[in-house]
Amino acid sequence: MIKSLFKILSLGLVVVSFASCNDVLDETPDNRTDIDTPEKVKLLLTSGYPQSVPAVICELSGDNLVDNNVVVPSTHNDPYSAFHEETYKWEDINNYSTSEQDTPYAVWEAYFGGIAVCNHAIEAIEEMAEERGTTPQTDTDLSPAWGEAHVLRAYLHFMLSTIFAEAYKDSTQSQNDMAIPYVTDPETTVNVDYGSQRKTVKELYDLIEADILEGINYIDDASYTVPAYHFNQNAANAFAARFYLAKREYEKVVQYATAALGSNPSSSLRNWANISTNTISAQLNGYNDESVTANFLIQDAYSLQDRMLSACRYAINTGSTTYGVPDTQDILYSSGPNWSSRLPAYDGRIFIWSAGQEYGIWLFNVYEYFEYTDKIAGIGYVHILYHPFTAEETLLCRAEAELYLGNIDAAISDLGYWTSSKQVTTALDLSSITTFYGNSRNSDYLSDIHPQEMSSEFKTLTQDEEYVLQCILHFRRIETMFEGLRWFDIKRYGINVHHAYRGAQEYNVTEDDLTWDDPRRVLQIPNNVITAGYPSTDRTSNDFNQNSSMTSNPILAK
Repeated sequence: MIKSLFKILSLGLVVVSFASCNDVLDETPDNRTDIDTPEKVKLLLTSGYPQSVPAVICELSGDNLVDNNVVVPSTHNDPYSAFHEETYKWEDINNYSTSEQDTPYAVWEAYFGGIAVCNHAIEAIEEMAEERGTTPQTDTDLSPAWGEAHVLRAYLHFMLSTIFAEAYKDSTQSQNDMAIPYVTDPETTVNVDYGSQRKTVKELYDLIEADILEGINYIDDASYTVPAYHFNQNAANAFAARFYLAKREYEKVVQYATAALGSNPSSSLRNWANISTNTISAQLNGYNDESVTANFLIQDAYSLQDRMLSACRYAINTGSTTYGVPDTQDILYSSGPNWSSRLPAYDGRIFIWSAGQEYGIWLFNVYEYFEYTDKIAGIGYVHILYHPFTAEETLLCRAEAELYLGNIDAAISDLGYWTSSKQVTTALDLSSITTFYGNSRNSDYLSDIHPQEMSSEFKTLTQDEEYVLQCILHFRRIETMFEGLRWFDIKRYGINVHHAYRGAQEYNVTEDDLTWDDPRRVLQIPNNVITAGYPSTDRTSNDFNQNSSMTSNPILAK
């Protein structure tokens, strides 16, 4: 469930000799090493950053990917992995192995493993501070790791809650929505009953906030060899901005986003002119360069997302008017309020599969890195570099906060920074926004939002303000495509999602809607965790099956 008796193996400081039985018996039976220096704590915390990401399950759950078996009627493709189909159908996800990447179990295990690392680090820091006659906050050798451990622990819980619990609604409703445990004690015993320690969403958010505030002021970039691979100051402030956006505390969003972006946001945003288009490797290396100011935090992860997309079952693709499937290809490939065709920054960076453009398109940054363990045998590990926080996404957080604070001009200014960073030369203004999003022909760019249904505390926007919000959500969808953050916006705003799907051996197409109050918006707890005794999530209480319908005009087989 959550790794019991967490063993700190990453330091590699315990060596067992197999020379004799006596040598083995001389070793301590617990193969954890003592974390008794600031350097060891820092090294330990590097293993707290999970090598798994929720991008695949979030993208399949959301509205970016379409089923090619529907929009390309002649196809009968199987999913790359069986659990992909379950995810797209918003079913409980069971058809996977514990060694498989991108599954709910992989995310749960990796993120709670990272939380365990943070808790051991915090305990070690407290013990060292006591021995030194200091405190974790005042000891300059210890305080940077203290800050990192608390902010990382907050982030890992925030991500798990966003996936496996309801979105934050307000202090009243969220007091009734169950979330996950907030684990703060190092694991020293087997079979801890974590199910009984679950918090409500409100309780969890209060604890996340407490950890952010405890740690953020002690983050010290000088303590890192490569700041972009840790919660540096910009990443910590960007996380705080996103967290407070989820809570709708807009003044704090602006405060922390501005701390990350600086007084001139354009200097923090990505310079696309510096990224070569010669080869895919050159593009990846330029985009993922840890020295690029826009890359607030980079996460190395094992993921088969690129292979899932190249399997041609689920893709960014044209839609189907017959089955109400929107055209998601145009999100990357077409116009916006102040640009025509695709975004200039994406020229030469959008690719089609070898099978043909009818099977979808993809952006270069989803392409995998392959780490060979045996080049002759052609085996190894598939990696992606994931960007939990960037300057661009943080800028869009601030734009949304400014809009709700009544400063529509500041919101549009930030949106203008974003389009300029994508090499758009035409200025963005309210007129171009209202014209584009008010045009019914551009309905594929509009999100079917239900904020007031989610919470009465959502401010009612004017027509112009709602168009600006649609612009923000559109830009966020482009910016975070393939990384799963669109799913978080879908949950925050109660955005309706329509899926149409057809299995490889099926004759009929099934259409299904995920409405704002559908309990399937909460992903089911991993089946391995439920088997271990953790309570499952009720995902049927709203009788969601009434939204499903079989089409009367089935797609004909080949």
